[in-house]
Amino acid sequence: MNEKAIAAVATSVRSLSMDAIQKANSGHPGLPLGAAEVASVLYGEILKHNPANSKWEDRDRFVLSAGHGSMLLYSILHLSGYKVTMDDIKSFRQVGSVCCGHPEYGVTDGVECTGGPLGQGVSMAVGMAVAESMLAARFNTAKHTIVDHYTYSLVGEGCLQEGVASEACSLAGNLKLGKLIVFYDQNKISIDGCTDITFTDDIAKRYEAYGWQVLKGDMYKPAEIEKLVKKAKADKDHPTLIMLKSVIGKCAPKEGCADVHGAPLGADGVKEAKAKLGIPVDQDFYVVPEAYEYFNGKKAEWAKKEAEWNETFAEWAKENPELKKQWDAFHSDAATADVADVTYKVGDACATRDASGKALNVIAARYGNLVGGSADLMGPNKTAFKAVDEGTFSPANRKGRTIEYGIREFAMSAVCAGISLHGGLRPFCATFLVFADYLRPSLRVVSLMKRPVIYVFTHDSIYVGEDGPTHQPIETLTSLRAIPGVQVIRPGDPEESMEAWKMAYASKDHPVCMAFTRQALAVYEKEDPDWKNTMKCGAYVVQKGSDSPDITILASGSEVNMALAAAKLVSGKTIRVVSVPDVKTFASQEKTIRDSIIGNAKRVVCTEAGISMEWLQFTTPDNCFCIDRFGESGPANKVAEYLGFTSEKLAEMLKK
Repeated sequence: MNEKAIAAVATSVRSLSMDAIQKANSGHPGLPLGAAEVASVLYGEILKHNPANSKWEDRDRFVLSAGHGSMLLYSILHLSGYKVTMDDIKSFRQVGSVCCGHPEYGVTDGVECTGGPLGQGVSMAVGMAVAESMLAARFNTAKHTIVDHYTYSLVGEGCLQEGVASEACSLAGNLKLGKLIVFYDQNKISIDGCTDITFTDDIAKRYEAYGWQVLKGDMYKPAEIEKLVKKAKADKDHPTLIMLKSVIGKCAPKEGCADVHGAPLGADGVKEAKAKLGIPVDQDFYVVPEAYEYFNGKKAEWAKKEAEWNETFAEWAKENPELKKQWDAFHSDAATADVADVTYKVGDACATRDASGKALNVIAARYGNLVGGSADLMGPNKTAFKAVDEGTFSPANRKGRTIEYGIREFAMSAVCAGISLHGGLRPFCATFLVFADYLRPSLRVVSLMKRPVIYVFTHDSIYVGEDGPTHQPIETLTSLRAIPGVQVIRPGDPEESMEAWKMAYASKDHPVCMAFTRQALAVYEKEDPDWKNTMKCGAYVVQKGSDSPDITILASGSEVNMALAAAKLVSGKTIRVVSVPDVKTFASQEKTIRDSIIGNAKRVVCTEAGISMEWLQFTTPDNCFCIDRFGESGPANKVAEYLGFTSEKLAEMLKK
């Protein structure tokens, strides 16, 4: 190791970081100043990467989980040759800059995920490590290794306090993800002061209890960091936490204090820090010349490594043409087998969660890259792979397509995000709809990153029954639809459930949430002959009534059957029934499309076993047959009767 060059890089990281934050008058200098060495060693000596091609499939991944320290990442990306220019650095935290306040996936070259909310980054890193091991087991051969890389993450005190990191790291230990290495910036400072005021866990013992290897070192000894990484790599059966004692805001006037965490140093503070670093105090955005020289000297080495991999990959592809076809399909979401849809007859009845289970197995057989599982609810969620059972993903079976997440909904979603970000696999996860609240913060980040993760939510209404109001989602569908970019599909019968899965898999740039029933629903006749295509608009006509009906009922999920039953109880009025499995997509359609589906109706009535808020865009409050209160505990039908949520009560509203 060229320790002098590493020191020059670390100094340059500090210089760029403090100046960018000062110029923006906004940012977090504490971490970039305190952890510059680990970034310098990682990008200079440890990572298998090629800045000339940030999408090289077999690159090592690095996730800055402590995303507030983003200038650490932008500085090292710039210095090492990624597409982050000095002008980008100078426009830190400005509108349109690729150097956003926190790292944003898809915006900045070399940024592997959106690392803003603490704890989620390292949880996504767990998913990336899962994906690497899955793909390695499937595609590596005795002669050729084409998937062989590590996932690294940098966490701070805040990440380790957030529950999602605990969930994910517990799972990582259980899965023995030996190619996951996490650096802990151990400065013992958070916004309100020393972490001892709230956080006195023995982190080493905690992670050992999770099943991790725990190593300890000094942030400011680069050669030691490199040795610790080698030791981490030698342990194939445990992820590794490398605890590095550090000083927040090192070299700043207020180093070691909470004040340096999240505010610019000030003009005088910057000058004092530069003087301590031995760099020109009156020169902004100074880079030590040896830093550029060092990374320029690495370019040929990095390019050679990728070229060697390309040669290996070409040989592998030539000798394994079927595996190569599968590789291409996995990385493009293309079908790997021709499998027919599940079909039903009018009158067939089953819970849509059962129909979802059948559809899931069709999709899994059709697309070999679908992987996933549920939060300890495989039976109730109906997410077991049957048609293509390759077992459960485990240390003994890295080819397993079923992931047992345990009761860790938040981490489950974040791990799925990491799998999706890695590439080559299409993840889904599942739980009860009401527990979507546990994973919602991750779903929001998934949507921000435009990742097509699939969410399966069952037990979608008061018809959960005896489990009572804590398990009966009322506001949950609306809360999911409220997240920008999230598509929510609530199919009304088994046929729609098959189509919902096809729509979900077809999505490429957004997450899809599907909500399924516990109770049986009958397959209804559909008057729209092209309903499978029309459904992609968010709604379609089930029962036409007439071109100008007296009433059009807009219904989602189980309430389509309710609406059809209610319509039969009303005489003297023409009633159109419209299934609206995707309220948000339907609402976003051009008015002409919406009007053609609703018809020239004198009155529009909306019904869903949830709150009425969203439906008010289609009608008035007195025409919403919804549930704007929490449920009750009891048999499902008795709960519905108690709440007045029956086809008979809906018919009474229609007669008014």
